Formats: sequence, C-alpha cells, structure tokens
Amino acid sequence: MKTMRLVVAGTPGSGKSTFVRTISEIETIDTDRAATDDVSLMKQKTTVAFDFGRLAFGSVMDLQIYGTPGQSRFNFMWDFLIQRAHTYILLVAAHRPADFHYARQILTFMNQRVQIPMIVGLTHTDCPGTWATEEIMMRLGFLNDRNRPPVLKINPNDRASVIEALMTSMAVMVANCGIDQPVNSSARSKDASQLLQQSSSHRSSFSLPRPQFSRDR
Repeated sequence: MKTMRLVVAGTPGSGKSTFVRTISEIETIDTDRAATDDVSLMKQKTTVAFDFGRLAFGSVMDLQIYGTPGQSRFNFMWDFLIQRAHTYILLVAAHRPADFHYARQILTFMNQRVQIPMIVGLTHTDCPGTWATEEIMMRLGFLNDRNRPPVLKINPNDRASVIEALMTSMAVMVANCGIDQPVNSSARSKDASQLLQQSSSHRSSFSLPRPQFSRDR
C-alpha cells in the first residue's frame, strides 16, 4: 500500500481541523489549545502544531491528512509539514475578505518551499457577505486561467463535500505527478460515491498511529 500525505492549510477559522475530523477514519490527533489572541473572537480553541487523520483508499493508498495551524507564529509547522507533502488544499473562508491577503501570504509561503499539486477550497459559502469565486481567486493572485488551480466550494462539516475535495486533490496529484494512470471525471465520481457509501456504513477501527515523516516524496 502506498502512503501519501495531504496537507490542509488555510487561514484561522477556515475549517481545517473540522475538515480533518470529518474525513478521518481514525480518531484524530489534534493539538488544540485555548485561543488567546484575535482568533478567540472566532473560536475558543486553535491548533498550535497540527491535526492528524487518516483515510484508506481500499488496499491501494493510505492517505495521511495533516491540518496546519492557521496563525503565522506557527509557520515553522507549515514548513515542516509542507516539505513532506505530496499535495495540499488551501482553505479560504469566503465570507471574510479581510483574510484574503493573509491566505495569499500562506499560498506564497507554501509555493516558495515546494512545487506540488494543490487546490483551493472555499468555505463558509452559505454565510452572509460571501464573495464570488472569481473575486476571491483574483485576490489570491490568480488573475487568469494560467496556472490557476482547481477551486471548489467545501463544507468541512459535510463528509460528501470533503470526499469530493479529496478526490479532486488526488486526481490533480495523479495528473501532475504521474503516480498512476490518470483518473477521468466519471471515474472520480464513481470512486467518490463508493468511498462515501463505505465510510457512511462504518468507520474502520485503527489504533492511533505515531505520524511517520520522511523527506522522500
């Protein structure tokens, strides 16, 4: 079984920890602590190291999922996690335009360290004041379709939505890295449906793993 690593990055309160908890088939490992700065206005706790979850794609792939801290004072963890990732998802809260510039800084930070496949996930799209997708992507620096990553609307609380994001991320990774044969859209839809049916009927019971890191990708 091949082990792959996905990093879920993004601004504080964009849904990173929720994303990992929603999709993981093991009990997630988290490092949440009481928020003591401006983040406390949005939520009571914040991630200070990383969240860790895991999802198996049959007997083919073991996907390790790492959620990063949102605050830049923990950017040493951004660097540590992204250097070992095969792909990443950048979550952006679509209803908080004040965070768009910070999301662009996170994107720049990641891209200065690695060149790996990624997608953008827009969260909180059902909240008042949500910006249009095109406007957000422009604020992130994607002024046209050249080198623009796939962008999805994601509800981190909804397992089907998170699975769709994972399947898109995996397909982009396969297409860019040649890990396996490319996956077309109909195959992704079928795989996502099967994965959702399997995961909704039961969650596999695993003992909590100790995350293993390697510089090899």
